[in-house]
Amino acid sequence: MYTFLLALVVSFGAFAQASEQAEVAQKGVDPGATEGAEVTTGDPAVISAGEALFKNNCAVCHSAGSDVIVGPGLQGVTKKRSESWLISWTKNSQALIQSGDADAVAIYNEFNKQAMPSFAFSDDEIKSIFAYIDSGKGAVSAPVAGPEGAVAGENVGTDAVGAIGGYLDIVLVVLIIVLIVLVVTLLLITSLLKNYLNKNRQLNEYDAEVVNQRFDFSKVYKSNAVRTLVVLIFVVVLLDLTIEKTMGIGIQQGYAPKQPIAFSHKLHAGEHQIDCNYCHTTVYESKSASIPSANICMNCHSQVKTESAEIQKIYRAIERNEPIQWVRIHNLPDLAYFNHSQHTQVGGVECQTCHGPIQEMDVVYQYSPLTMGWCIDCHRETPLNTEGNGYYDKLVELHESSSKGAFTVSSNGGSECSKCHY
Repeated sequence: MYTFLLALVVSFGAFAQASEQAEVAQKGVDPGATEGAEVTTGDPAVISAGEALFKNNCAVCHSAGSDVIVGPGLQGVTKKRSESWLISWTKNSQALIQSGDADAVAIYNEFNKQAMPSFAFSDDEIKSIFAYIDSGKGAVSAPVAGPEGAVAGENVGTDAVGAIGGYLDIVLVVLIIVLIVLVVTLLLITSLLKNYLNKNRQLNEYDAEVVNQRFDFSKVYKSNAVRTLVVLIFVVVLLDLTIEKTMGIGIQQGYAPKQPIAFSHKLHAGEHQIDCNYCHTTVYESKSASIPSANICMNCHSQVKTESAEIQKIYRAIERNEPIQWVRIHNLPDLAYFNHSQHTQVGGVECQTCHGPIQEMDVVYQYSPLTMGWCIDCHRETPLNTEGNGYYDKLVELHESSSKGAFTVSSNGGSECSKCHY
């Protein structure tokens, strides 16, 4: 019983620590948290602040190692570029490109002319991000498996808590083993003492009865304290499962339905680097990203892999004048309004921000939870690029007079109910 109780306490402690770590990883720190701080490369506080900023703003497109995601890996970038150049690039990469900077133009062209969004970070915040990269803490990243792999239904974002989960599991297993060894040792000592007393001591009737008494399990399960504890544990577990299932209604993170045609984004968007806008033609212009019609497929496949069994399915759909019955993966409730063009065209949000590493998916799955809390957190943490847009001048001025934080989407009303719920 003592072993069970201690293991239960340790398990709840591990769960609480993992939950706290997940919350910190998800929310990070508010922009401006390191404003005015003395930035030194080895300062743990600066590295920690830079890690939070990197994970919440940069990790979607960049790794802290050498891996290429959407943009280049950032390992060793401070040795290739000057500090002033990196600050200018982070704050407004397009301005640097338009100025004709050779390095900026080369990077822009090398990575398919994908515009990097501007960030309203202070110089100190940008320095803290590169201090984190130089520290090497994020240089080794865990592989992300798709739905074909073992972790397809899990949260495969860069902020997962697996880094501490394995360590806690090991500690828990070691503690349980130690407790089992202690219990066995105590039982052996009790048995030896009982044999010694029976053979070498003259015990009176009462002492003999105490030494040789048998443990009565019926007294344990008939005890009111034990029954109360069992009922309490049962109620707590049942309540936890109920809350978990209730809060998970409508959340389809990891959902990866089988499609009528085995289309691979890894092959098309990854290996062949076909722009998303080529197939999803209205992603920058409309509320919906649009489902590609069969004639778009035929632009290539009238000549490429024409004998493939999967391509033949496209031919049959065209011959019958029927649309391909693609299965929708990302689906918001009807009560929520979402506009693709507002995010992609106006906000400069990359596809991978919401859809994850889509260029690595053979089978597309829902990468993000797409919950209201997830959207609001993004609105609270994402700075608006207001440079050169007179519409925001007065709003930014009013914001700066009353707040020290960055001018985010929420600062512009992005957390008001009526923005998404008419």
